[in-house]
Amino acid sequence: MRLIPLDLDRDLELLHRWVTHPRSRFWGLQGAGPDRVRAEYQRIRDDPHHHAWLGLDDDGTPLFLAETYEPAHSELAGHYPVRPGDIGMHVLVAPPSRPRSGVTSAVLRAVLDFCFADPRIDRVVVEPDVRNEAIARKNAEAGFVEEGQVRLRDKVARLSFCTRTGYEMSVPHLRPAVMAYAHRRLIAKAIAEFSHERLLAPEDLGDGAYRLGALTFRARRFALEHWVVDPDSLDGPLDALDFISGLRETLGIPERLLGTYLEEIAATLAGTAWKATHRRETAAQLVHADFPTIETAMTEGHPGFVANNGRIGFGLRDHEAYAPEAGRPVRLRWVAVRKDASLFVTDGDERAHYLAELGAAGLERHERYLSSLGLAPDDYRYLPVHPWQWEHKLTVTFAADVARRAIVPLDEGTDRYRAQQSIRTFFNVDRPDRHYVKTAIAVQNMGFLRGLSPKYMRDTPPINEWVAQVVGGDPELRACGFGVLREVAAIGYTGDAYHRAGTAGAYTRMLAALWRESPVPLLAEGERLATMASLLHRDRAGDALVTALIRESGREPAAWVAAYFRAYLRPIVHCLLAHDLAFMPHGENLILVLADHVPSRVFLKDIGEEVAVLDDRPLPPRVERIRAEVSDEIKELALFTDVFDGFLRHLAGILAVDGVLAERDFWTLAGDCVRGHAKDHPELAGRLNLLRPTFRHSCLNRLQLRDTLQMVDLTDQAGSLIFAGELENPIAVFG
Repeated sequence: MRLIPLDLDRDLELLHRWVTHPRSRFWGLQGAGPDRVRAEYQRIRDDPHHHAWLGLDDDGTPLFLAETYEPAHSELAGHYPVRPGDIGMHVLVAPPSRPRSGVTSAVLRAVLDFCFADPRIDRVVVEPDVRNEAIARKNAEAGFVEEGQVRLRDKVARLSFCTRTGYEMSVPHLRPAVMAYAHRRLIAKAIAEFSHERLLAPEDLGDGAYRLGALTFRARRFALEHWVVDPDSLDGPLDALDFISGLRETLGIPERLLGTYLEEIAATLAGTAWKATHRRETAAQLVHADFPTIETAMTEGHPGFVANNGRIGFGLRDHEAYAPEAGRPVRLRWVAVRKDASLFVTDGDERAHYLAELGAAGLERHERYLSSLGLAPDDYRYLPVHPWQWEHKLTVTFAADVARRAIVPLDEGTDRYRAQQSIRTFFNVDRPDRHYVKTAIAVQNMGFLRGLSPKYMRDTPPINEWVAQVVGGDPELRACGFGVLREVAAIGYTGDAYHRAGTAGAYTRMLAALWRESPVPLLAEGERLATMASLLHRDRAGDALVTALIRESGREPAAWVAAYFRAYLRPIVHCLLAHDLAFMPHGENLILVLADHVPSRVFLKDIGEEVAVLDDRPLPPRVERIRAEVSDEIKELALFTDVFDGFLRHLAGILAVDGVLAERDFWTLAGDCVRGHAKDHPELAGRLNLLRPTFRHSCLNRLQLRDTLQMVDLTDQAGSLIFAGELENPIAVFG
């Protein structure tokens, strides 16, 4: 939301309609005609101490009226001792055209943000009518404290003040009703996913009702032992932290790690509450939204993990500045690092890379600054840093390196970025054609500290180039439109004491970055982008984006899903069978290309960390790292676990619950896709048995519950797996 000056010539009709609406009875202009309204706001416009503003919603639609004024030049001056730094405020929200929750609170905070954006302002003053109980409650939630009642010219008012610190500490998402919403949804997900992994066994009471300890609830069960638990049906103790701690032994959480796991649960609760309070996009709006907006609107996190929003290390200000759902523009910090204490890898020219990312003026500015310090620019290369990492790690953990100018602080970049779901990767919103930037950040999230190893990344661009050549050289993959977004360059600092000590660990993964291709230049006319994770998104009202997309496309649901399977499932199957190539193709790692709201092709990303070659074929030396020689049974899990169980079971559940496509029809279409590929490629017959009746049940949460600090050994991911029996293969069951 943003505020612009009120223009009477442009806004009078709208203004008159708002201030005379029955809902605006406390505004004092009931029954006024257009001339009186114009006269009132002409008086405000002519007053240098009083200003009127039109508030615009995120999409530019007029949403509210605001006034700011100097209390020393108002009627209030005779009723309290005015301080320097005080500003008065009035807010009027437009009569609603459709039901929307949280609008008044969001508007109030937008106006307070506007007021406190002026560093001279220390306190905001309001004087609402004492009869307006609703706005008094909203004011209190934003940090206003009532000092008493005063009699003004046209009302008895509650004189209330909100200080800058009081506003900052008001945390509107940490309210009983909002946190109750978060508790319900987290407990419902915990029951669903822990039951799916056979850690819990709710008692079936019949007719869709279940009991688990002191809790009763309603749920639907689907293939792959997938549970959809209705959060609103939960009855019993509703504290997610107590729920988890009470099941510590059942869940197998080591006692020494219980506090850490509970902290991730608490952070997930806080994140859910924040998103429920601040994210207002509806599924219908997201159908037509652009790529960054869709990414920002995602609220679920990983569909399988229960503690999926830990971000341990972020405070509230960090969350509001850098979390993807906050949607705030971020400018990365740039540092220069000595070439003899760092590495840079790319297929092209290093200076050309910096020119493409920084522009000639930006690069020359950095070089001039190094020269002004008496340093030789040719001795340095340029590394982008997450602002959080600069503040919390580089200035402390690498203080000695900065002091001896092995690391030289430069400035923030000129381009604005938005954080992606992984929290450490950024999309350039000013120049979408430029690369993504993936940074190191020492924040714990979902079982890993989100660092980047320079040693590990040394081979990342060559691996990406090799995978791109395999994919680009395959006629089947080209026909499906399947593409990869290459990680084209990597940089890392290695001149610190932690690297010299020779022991790998968190401290050797704190200062590095890589650049990944943007999908934007690869789009054709009429195509647009959406993270595949968005297919599992439900808005605050419970409406699913995938349901809205299918409806808007005008396609039959079965035809829409078949098109999606051709774009996504068929290429994944082909890579596995034809090339023994396995990815981690969950929602966050795929970008859908939509044409008329239907998936037409996909881009795969995060190649360097998530790809594996599952055979003994000859590989270039710098690609050898991704080899993982495993049994056929484990190879098949690249489809069964990572695709069927990791993503498609959730999508099938949404479509079934919404009455869009029956579960049997969904999995029949998936089976048709796999069989159709086999029919088209008889040369691949017998490679793997993707139609086997059952497969081993590999469990994600069990990994995190066992060790929330390090879920898997990245050097032996297959050896880290935990199994819980077998699951029925849905394309065999419904085939």
